[in-house]
Amino acid sequence: MTGTAVTEAEEFGTIYKLDIIEIPTNKPVIRIDNPDVVYKNEAGKNRAIIQQIVDCHAKGQPVLVGTVSIEKSEYLSKLLKMKGVPHTVLNAKYHEKEAEIVAQAGKLGAVTIATNMAGRGTDIVLGGNAEFLARQDLRRAEYSDGIIAEATGYAETDDKEILAARELYAKKLKEHMDEISIEAKKVRAVGGLFILGTERHESRRIDNQLRGRAGRQGDPGESRFYLSMTDDIMRLFGSERIMGMMETLKIDEDTPIDAKILSNSIEQAQKTVESRNFQTRKSVLEYDDVMNKQREIIYGERRKVLDGEDLQEQILNMIREFVQGTILSGLNGAPVESQEQLDEVLSPFEKLFLPRGTFRAEDYQGRSGSEKLQAAAVERAEQVYARREKEFGPDVNGAAMMRELERVVMLRVVDEYWMDHIDAMAELKRGIGLRGYGATKPIDAYKQEGFDMFEAMVAGIREETVRRLFIMRLRREQPIERKAVAKNAVANVGGEPVKKKPVKKAPKPGRNDPCPCGKMKADGSRRLKYKECCGRNA
Repeated sequence: MTGTAVTEAEEFGTIYKLDIIEIPTNKPVIRIDNPDVVYKNEAGKNRAIIQQIVDCHAKGQPVLVGTVSIEKSEYLSKLLKMKGVPHTVLNAKYHEKEAEIVAQAGKLGAVTIATNMAGRGTDIVLGGNAEFLARQDLRRAEYSDGIIAEATGYAETDDKEILAARELYAKKLKEHMDEISIEAKKVRAVGGLFILGTERHESRRIDNQLRGRAGRQGDPGESRFYLSMTDDIMRLFGSERIMGMMETLKIDEDTPIDAKILSNSIEQAQKTVESRNFQTRKSVLEYDDVMNKQREIIYGERRKVLDGEDLQEQILNMIREFVQGTILSGLNGAPVESQEQLDEVLSPFEKLFLPRGTFRAEDYQGRSGSEKLQAAAVERAEQVYARREKEFGPDVNGAAMMRELERVVMLRVVDEYWMDHIDAMAELKRGIGLRGYGATKPIDAYKQEGFDMFEAMVAGIREETVRRLFIMRLRREQPIERKAVAKNAVANVGGEPVKKKPVKKAPKPGRNDPCPCGKMKADGSRRLKYKECCGRNA
């Protein structure tokens, strides 16, 4: 069957339509999928399951029992042993024989108990799988696994041992196929492979895969799921109504409810669970996407360092941003009023490049005082930084040493702050779900607060990098190496290590408040409001 795709993709103004082709099965599926049967409790369900297996085994019909857990498979095995029914149990304890056990599940009268997911990809042939039986004959002939792998392949070889193994394999394969063809007719006569599901899985896909083990290549087959009101899927969805109906009709625990409408309601419950799980995965992906974007930025900066790129211009920009941001935050857009205020604003630069008292308050008063102060402080910082570079030598080697020092410091600071940021984001994610009680979408709050924390981290990296580059003292004989930073590591910058402080953002001004940049109206009558200046596009 062909048709037009329901999905359309638009790229560069062109709409592409995808054709859908449904490929039919090689032979029509004649498997009988019986409606689910629901019992009042698990004891009644288990008795019905055992009786169904006994009936199938008595007439020689092979049975594949699908369970949801190893515990359930072991319990059913115990019940079958009490009934004297020979069977094979496949679970994680026998994973190395998984394919071999499942391959023989189609033999006459075979009973195989497996978890729903076990043995996928292995062909269950009615009457048995001749290829697996021929491999067993090679093992009995004491051939190694490597020789057996070569014997069952088609690669050209002159090895006499492999050629002998291939000859034996071909002989045994023909013998088993002749035997199996006779047994397969008997299995088809009794109805083919019977798939017995002991419980519905949360995902319909897994149930359909279990059903699909029968009815191979047009073979006959049958499937049925046995449920109880205490199963997880029934307990979570719709069990109260059905249980009430059972109590009203006075149905005992050995009498099942068998109705097509019930199977449909169970499938609807599975759809509900699948939808919920999908939303959970989607939510996790949205949260991870926030960290992925931040990770790309940070790892991009680290890659520049590890590739040995020249960071001089980037470091100078960090110095300018650090100086200008500190002064703007300290003055909050207002002009310099006193020497004490100026000294307080410039105090973060005292031990770096600007001793106290270098600038006088009267030189930076008035409307443009803040801008002049920023320019003067930036110029002073660049001069001191240039002198630092000359300390390593006026030649090319001195500049190269300074560039390498910039990379080393940058790498250490980025790693330290990034590790702390990852921990902080994990803590934020752990409690962000509570925002839903305040009519706030948790993912939106996570994105906004994560962005604010990332900005604060970037500002902290900028400040700490500049601080270390101005303070760090390097001995001539001390090598400069770029190394991964261990957690809580602190660079040796001389003196006591400075504890990182969280960067506090200045409060956002109101729309009618004076603009923090300090610009005045053209006629000089008043300062511009925030909405008239920097907040016009906010």
